[in-house]
Amino acid sequence: MKRIGMLTSGGDCQALNAAMRGVAKTLYHAEEKVEIYGFLDGYQGLIYGKFRLLTYDDFSGILTKGGTFLGSSRTPFKTIQEPGADGVDKVAAMKQTYYKLQLDCLVILGGNGTHKTANLLRTEGLNVITLPKTIDNDLWGTDITFGFQSAVNVATHAIDCIHTTAASHGRVFIVEVMGHKVGWLTLNAGIAGGADIILIPEIPYDLDKVAAKIRERHDRGSRFTILAVAEGAISKEDAKLSKKDYKKKLANTKYPSVSYEIAEGLVKKCGFDVRVTVPGHTQRGGSPCPYDRVFASRLGSEAGKLILNGEYGFMVGYKNREIVRVPLEEVAGKLKMVDPNASIVQEAKMLGISFGD
Repeated sequence: MKRIGMLTSGGDCQALNAAMRGVAKTLYHAEEKVEIYGFLDGYQGLIYGKFRLLTYDDFSGILTKGGTFLGSSRTPFKTIQEPGADGVDKVAAMKQTYYKLQLDCLVILGGNGTHKTANLLRTEGLNVITLPKTIDNDLWGTDITFGFQSAVNVATHAIDCIHTTAASHGRVFIVEVMGHKVGWLTLNAGIAGGADIILIPEIPYDLDKVAAKIRERHDRGSRFTILAVAEGAISKEDAKLSKKDYKKKLANTKYPSVSYEIAEGLVKKCGFDVRVTVPGHTQRGGSPCPYDRVFASRLGSEAGKLILNGEYGFMVGYKNREIVRVPLEEVAGKLKMVDPNASIVQEAKMLGISFGD
């Protein structure tokens, strides 16, 4: 009999349940008997021994449900090796829970921080398999992460809806899209939603050039302009600051987010009516799109196969339209950022989209 632990960590997204279902169904339909223990609220469940023995029925009817039925939480990697406020040695506690349940493998679904901790547990001797979850699509070693396409759909829908009201009132609208460090979500939703200007963290913007694009559209007779702005978009001036100085600036800013700073600057430079819309956590919510249901199921199935074969220490990813396994040590701590010279950026520019550079 194989005993498997499973947890979801970090921010939620739309296809976590579908991915866990893929793992479980693959294991349940194999000849070998299996027990699956679900840890509640991410690594916190593993640390404090909060879990329950799952059954086949737990994985029934969850393919189309967003979120995670196990719950999730953020347990920052930078403090994972420090005692908690209650004095608990978090790494030792996780290992103790793993060995107490006599687990053969721990299946971990999460993003960048989650993968750092998963790799740490691997180096501590635990058998680990991970699945790439994040709406940001910024995990190294995989072309795409589950949750990304569903989030693109939500963000695109927000931009679509803004088009009609922006046109009716002749306004400039900024739609702020999730993505603190990378711009994959903003880039794809911006192109899909017909944004005129896309601002992402990897391409620092010049506000004068953004304003020039808006005036150019106005002079051609366009009644409105749509900007898709990543929450981590940064100006060329701020990009020159040290990380310490930039954090200090953000801590002292009067603006709720960069979009409001951009809006105020554009009003001063252009004189147009500028409004900001923030879809926020709706981008993580709702049912997974059909693509993510299929994709997450495939990733989960491959993870189940690795477990049955006793092959551990891998993230199950996606490369060149094929499911692949990637050593965890190659994934942990690496961000997959948008290359400013990538073909998708150049193609967007050929479509007339400005990146403010």
